[in-house]
Amino acid sequence: MAKKQEECPAGAPLWMVTFSDLVTLLLTFFVLLLSMATMDKVKFDEAKQSLEQAFGFHSFSTTSRYTVPVMPSAPKSKFAPIPQPSAAKYYKRIKTDIEMTKISDKVEVIKRDDNTIVLRINDAVLFEPGKATLNPASYPLLRKIADIVRPLPMTMRIEGHTDNTPIAGKKITNWDLSVARAISVMRFYNRGKLFSLDRMSAVGYGDTRPIAPNDSPENKEKNRRVDFVLHPDIMSANAKAAPPIPL
Repeated sequence: MAKKQEECPAGAPLWMVTFSDLVTLLLTFFVLLLSMATMDKVKFDEAKQSLEQAFGFHSFSTTSRYTVPVMPSAPKSKFAPIPQPSAAKYYKRIKTDIEMTKISDKVEVIKRDDNTIVLRINDAVLFEPGKATLNPASYPLLRKIADIVRPLPMTMRIEGHTDNTPIAGKKITNWDLSVARAISVMRFYNRGKLFSLDRMSAVGYGDTRPIAPNDSPENKEKNRRVDFVLHPDIMSANAKAAPPIPL
């Protein structure tokens, strides 16, 4: 008698059910990992396509709408930055030159905090009392100052100052006198071509900027002065330091 053939049970095979459960758990696990990660649209689409391919869901490839931005690199300069000149580097040189030329007893060298150097001369060295015409005896002194300053990349502002004593017997004021004296020095330098005119300026302050109270003859003598205010010329220094630009 022939053995009766066993019939296959209805439904999916048992191994397929187990496999489906495993795949579902894996999918849930990866979805959980993805939810805890930082969402990146580009990476998300790549992960999505990877999962679709793993489970047999094929889609038509499309051109990605996302591109990696390329940041432009900083332009490379052929020239190094030019350091700005400072009056401190010229202070010692000017002071040494004045001492070597033996005029330190007539010229006071002052370094200010605003990047300027002041050469201070008492008015009695340059002018007769109440006058704006240069004393010829002061010509050598002015020439030496020009020779010291001229090689340096600096501009020079000539300032005239007086005390507060009114000028007797004249209709001009202290301010008029201070302006005339500053211009007189500037004219001397320009006439003798000792200093370039485009590097000079002249100004008079009268008695408005004293360095000591006008309460004694000694202090008033200090206030009657001519200041040569030197400031680094940035344009001139850069023109000397900068290399030529190739054509």
